[in-house]
Amino acid sequence: MSRSVMRRLDVKGADGVRLAAWDFTEPTAPDSGPGVLLLHGLMGSASHWAPAAAWLAPRHRTIALDQRGHGASEKPAGPYTCEAYVADAAAVVEDLGIGPVTLVGHSMGALTAWRLAAERPDLVRALVICDMRPSALGVASQREWQDWFHHWPVPFPTLDAVHRWFGEDDPWVERPRPARGAFFAEVMAEHADGWRPVFDTGQMLTSREIWAREAHWDSLARVGCPTLVVRGLDGELGRAEAQEMVRVLPRGAYAEIPDAGHLLHYEHADAWREAVEPFLNGVLAV
Repeated sequence: MSRSVMRRLDVKGADGVRLAAWDFTEPTAPDSGPGVLLLHGLMGSASHWAPAAAWLAPRHRTIALDQRGHGASEKPAGPYTCEAYVADAAAVVEDLGIGPVTLVGHSMGALTAWRLAAERPDLVRALVICDMRPSALGVASQREWQDWFHHWPVPFPTLDAVHRWFGEDDPWVERPRPARGAFFAEVMAEHADGWRPVFDTGQMLTSREIWAREAHWDSLARVGCPTLVVRGLDGELGRAEAQEMVRVLPRGAYAEIPDAGHLLHYEHADAWREAVEPFLNGVLAV
């Protein structure tokens, strides 16, 4: 789908933060009532959902959110807590009148989605969790990320340099992933001295503090709506943990995508659709 069909909607978060929501809905789809809300992961943006929106938008009200601190949304000093992200998502669902909504979340966006489903079941119809672990990652992971951010060669002289570094040269990645370079190129902005991320890396570290230090199995177990857990075979969510998530979920289902890494919906959009579409067709059927 062409980027030009995205329509920006400015929505206020729970504490007045201005959020940019992007409406992909096509004229043939309902313009009111229950819809689909797409929540990106840490450092992501609504634009990363464009391939998914392309096949959802003709039939369903399809909204992608730039979460606080990301994309075109406001970047306040804080808070950057799970509670703040959940409250923002609830405000968007209520303000746009798209509930009970089907939430599709990737990574941090998936945690936001299942926390919202657990806390506000009246707002959520169904849920898709993409490559997010409920187990605590440990404080060492925060130090590793801080070191990673420190080694970014910013400003990047060109957008091609962004592609090369994140897709091929990043020493924190085991093998080249061109799609990763494209992913990060979408969240860079040009400045007088070169290309820099649209987000603040310190705020990103604060945002992930909640899953570095705390586990989220309890909230997962309180999700009562139909839920699909999706992982890439080369992603961050292991098969055993994913299958335990399905066991813990009252109405859980499982899917996996061969050859996909953490950016499964972006890197392998067609295979991701094949894994997710049957579930969504069931829960979105009138």
